[in-house]
Amino acid sequence: MRFSQLYAPTLKQAPSDAEVVSHELLYRAGFIRKVAAGVYSYLPLAKRTLSKIEKIVREEMNAIGAQEVSMPIIQPAELWKVTGRWEDYGPEMMKLKDRHDREFTLGPTHEEVFTEVVKDELRSYKQLPVFLYQIGSKYRDEIRPRFGLLRAREFIMKDGYSFHDSQESLNEAYQACRRAYSRITERIGLEYLIIEAASGAIGGSESHEFVSFAPIGETNLLRCERCGYSSNDEQAPYKGLYTKTDDTEKPLTLVHTPNVRTVEQVASFLGVRPSHIVKSLLFVGRNGFVMALIQGDRELNLEKLKVYLNDQSLRLAEPDEVYERYNVPIGFIGPVGIKNTRVVADHGIRYMKNVVVGGMKQDYHYINANLNRDFYVDSYTDLRVVQANDPCPNCGAPLSGSKGIELGHVFKLGTKYSKSMNALYMDQKGELKPFIMGCYGWGVSRTMAAVVEQLHDQNGIIWPRSISPFEVIITVVSMQDHNQKAYAERIYRDLSEKGIEVLLDDRELSPGMKFTDADLIGFPLRITVGKSLADGLVELKLRNQEKPLKIKIEGDPVSSKVMEMLKEYNPHRKV
Repeated sequence: MRFSQLYAPTLKQAPSDAEVVSHELLYRAGFIRKVAAGVYSYLPLAKRTLSKIEKIVREEMNAIGAQEVSMPIIQPAELWKVTGRWEDYGPEMMKLKDRHDREFTLGPTHEEVFTEVVKDELRSYKQLPVFLYQIGSKYRDEIRPRFGLLRAREFIMKDGYSFHDSQESLNEAYQACRRAYSRITERIGLEYLIIEAASGAIGGSESHEFVSFAPIGETNLLRCERCGYSSNDEQAPYKGLYTKTDDTEKPLTLVHTPNVRTVEQVASFLGVRPSHIVKSLLFVGRNGFVMALIQGDRELNLEKLKVYLNDQSLRLAEPDEVYERYNVPIGFIGPVGIKNTRVVADHGIRYMKNVVVGGMKQDYHYINANLNRDFYVDSYTDLRVVQANDPCPNCGAPLSGSKGIELGHVFKLGTKYSKSMNALYMDQKGELKPFIMGCYGWGVSRTMAAVVEQLHDQNGIIWPRSISPFEVIITVVSMQDHNQKAYAERIYRDLSEKGIEVLLDDRELSPGMKFTDADLIGFPLRITVGKSLADGLVELKLRNQEKPLKIKIEGDPVSSKVMEMLKEYNPHRKV
């Protein structure tokens, strides 16, 4: 390919809404263009990289016996209503109606559709197991699309589903996919971690995430250096000790706290520690309002609350909803005197005395509130977000924390969908049984962004060879120099014949602009054909190399040296 024919509009400045490196560099390097919030067009360079990611994913899925299909994006509401997810999935589901007023969704995921397709075709245990997958677009109406491709409304994803007649068979497919995902991540060239994860709206008994390390990642990783335990903070159970106080209960007192709402403000105003405050958070779900209580110095884990209440539709109540229901501004809500509302508390609330809570009256808080005297709890569960330095749930050693980007997710669904959709097969005894299912997702477009987050420098992207849009760029310093132009064409043909993907920069631009674009786009290796050609030399420079290497062209060693350097190229290591 010749750069003069390539549509790759590079920019000097980052877009004004770029919050992360991947968004900035993919935009500036001419990979993506924004159409609307969370919706992007993929330009030729991006399509080349995405196609390579898809190829790796496809090869590894095919290698474990999965078969590729293509399912519709638009899905009828009836399928989702059968499984109960039409209401459960939440506001991220894009819903629409056709001209006949029938309800549909633009698929955020495809469990229902895959199950519907196979349920009348797979009738016997002899036909099982079956593993199907697809690669295509998904849609989620993110409340706040951000971080470019990392949280978009439309994105490319591989999703797969397996159907089994036994738990053992599901386990085999699950482990095979875990191994395939490890190979995918390693072939792409990312540093990553496999962690225990929450199943969320997908459901199921067990799930694991594949997460690439990145400082801006939205996944909070927890690791134990002693025993190797790893999880995200949504899934990790809290196994720390609770300290029971022997303090004497003091009289409940209502204190005027004007314009004081947050834990930090209340603690400062009253001169108490945040750990002495009980946060009262109101959520709305299928069964109405729920109040959740958590210590003031801890963050409440919404995923744990959803699982405990078996309600994936649960969301934080809006301020106007709270005021309409309780006639109190949201910052002054508390458990004292609350009526007709289920109260669920973290286990730690059991051991607290003389705490500060909302006064159920504007500009007021209670001090010295005590459990089972001033307020009551209907049930207790683990609601804490586990943090770095909390004890490991396996061995008790302090956990370390880091950030990451979720790339892939595998779930053991069990019979969640097959039971509700009456997807049955006949077992060896002639009895009808629901399929045992697995689900396996991989974010293709997200992977492209995750690579940029992990591999970049001040000059631009540093692509791994496996998914770089081109492996080599040949930069001709002066297209007016006949010898430079002729030699560049010769190397271009030679490398292309050897199967190397080469971009020849034949543009009539200054050398500095060409070098800047090469580094910005991030090709693994640059060959510079310039003034040194008169001395029988060309320059070879890996993208992560400090200084170029000058090679004599006599005897034509350039091609073999390029092949050698590409083979040894490691984008994670500066040379």
